Amino acid sequence: MTVFRGCSTLVFSALLAIFVGCGDSDSASTASNTSATSSDAPRIAIVMKSLANEFFATMAAGAEEHQKQNSDKYGLIVNGIKDETDLSGQVSLVEQMIAQQVDAIVIAPADSKALVPVLMRAQEAGIVVVNIDNKLDEEVLKSSDATIPFVGPDNKAGAKKVGEHLAAAMQEGDKVAILEGIQTSFNGQQRKLGFEEALTAAKLEVVASQSARWEMSIANQTAAGMLTAHPDLKAILACNDNMALGALAAVKEADRLAGVKIVGFDNISAVRQAIELGEILATADQHGDQLAVFGIEYALEAIETGKAPGDKETPVDLITADSI
Repeated sequence: MTVFRGCSTLVFSALLAIFVGCGDSDSASTASNTSATSSDAPRIAIVMKSLANEFFATMAAGAEEHQKQNSDKYGLIVNGIKDETDLSGQVSLVEQMIAQQVDAIVIAPADSKALVPVLMRAQEAGIVVVNIDNKLDEEVLKSSDATIPFVGPDNKAGAKKVGEHLAAAMQEGDKVAILEGIQTSFNGQQRKLGFEEALTAAKLEVVASQSARWEMSIANQTAAGMLTAHPDLKAILACNDNMALGALAAVKEADRLAGVKIVGFDNISAVRQAIELGEILATADQHGDQLAVFGIEYALEAIETGKAPGDKETPVDLITADSI
């Protein structure tokens, strides 16, 4: 078994900086390999969405720190795609990990359906597969006769907490809009449902709901259109923090910061700062620095026992100015 040696977090950071700076280059991925002290230690590959998104970079950093503390137990390979819509790039990364014969793949799939076939090929190659962050589509798994365990939070419950906090600051009948993620992503669907449950209970009116595909720049353009179409809009609920920041920029550009409340989901540092400044009302913390670790620990257990336990739910908490 090949064990990767000599690569450090510093190297990963440099690679990540290069990757982020690549913009629209042809590079579809970046990777970091960390060492295991034993040549017999299993190799685990984590396959992220965009490492240009702080949330997934935080997940990768948490995984690297965990590997350092458990370097005698496993080696780690970190991969990510150039943006969250690069499905072919993520499929290619999984194929590369199959070719390298890693012992486990821990993946945050960019799409809940499109990644299922290649992950089934990984299982057929004897590789343990663990799904984190964005749950794979249950119907597709069922129709494919596949079982891939999910380790992650209840996104609907987390979004409902955020929506309820927003609703408490609104009045019945106020008009609100939702910025959705990629519409085939299960976590995005669940967050939208959680928002909608809270808004319906508070009798708020959803006047617009559009996908901004998880991206800040798209969210900025989409939110600007919503603000123009609805001059009396009172709030924007974004299904991730990147889109919340895009909405915040649009609200500032429209000089409507005092009248439009914004919430997000992920608890990245830029949004925490905006919450402290009173520019964003709330977000949800799904403990990104631990999500990949939860998946890695699950994979190690499956490798050791030869059995895959069922799905594992991880925590998600409301973050406001009072809790920061």
